[in-house]
Amino acid sequence: MVAAAAEHTAAVTEDGELYGWGWGRYGNLGLGDRNDRLVPEKVSLVNNESSLGILTVNARKKNLKLGDKMIMVACGWRHTISVSSSGGLYTYGWSKHGQLGHGDFEDHLTPHKVEALRGSSISLISGGWRHTMALTSDGNLYGWGWNKKVVQISCGWRHALAVTERQNVFSWGRGTNGQLGHGESMDRLTNDKRLSGGLPGRRPLSFADGYLEYQGGNAIC
Repeated sequence: MVAAAAEHTAAVTEDGELYGWGWGRYGNLGLGDRNDRLVPEKVSLVNNESSLGILTVNARKKNLKLGDKMIMVACGWRHTISVSSSGGLYTYGWSKHGQLGHGDFEDHLTPHKVEALRGSSISLISGGWRHTMALTSDGNLYGWGWNKKVVQISCGWRHALAVTERQNVFSWGRGTNGQLGHGESMDRLTNDKRLSGGLPGRRPLSFADGYLEYQGGNAIC
C-alpha cells in the first residue's frame, strides 16, 4: 500500500513494514529527524523484551503488541498516519493545528499512538491539509485538526445554517424552494457551499427559521 502527499511518500509492505521518503522537514517520514530522503527508508521498530516499541522523540516507547504489523498508511500535507494490524492508530509529522491528535501542537518525528482512540479498531484513515479523519470498525467517524469555528446555528424544517467566526454563512439540507440561498432549487447534503450573492459585504447578525438578518437589511432564506 502506498500513499502520497504534496512532497513526501509512505508505503506499507506485505510484511507489515513501514517506509517513508521525500521531503522530511517536519518529521513526516517518521525516521526521527527532519532530513529529506531520496530513496525509501524503513521506519525502524526497536525490540523491547517481549514486545515491539516505537521510539519517540523523548525516548519513551509506545508499545505495539507482539506480532503487530502496519497494514495501512495515509498522508496529509505534512503529516503521516498509519494503522497496525490490531487496529491501533499512529501519527507523526507536522502538528501546528493539532492534526496528529496527541493533544498538543508539537511536531512528532516518529510514530506516536493516538491515545484518544486507544481501544478503537481503526478501519480507514485519511489525511488532509491540516486535519485528519479516522473511521472505526463499528462505524464511528472521528476528525481532528484545523476547523472553522462556528459561532451561531439555526435549523429550519429540513435545512440548517451556520455562521463562522469570519462571518461566513453556510447552509445545507432541503433546498427545493431556494431556502438554502444558493440561487438554485436543489438539496445539498453537505455544508461545503457558502451563502453568496445578493448581500455582498454585509455581516450576518442573527437568523431563525427561514429568516436571516444582515447588518443593514434582511433576507429570506
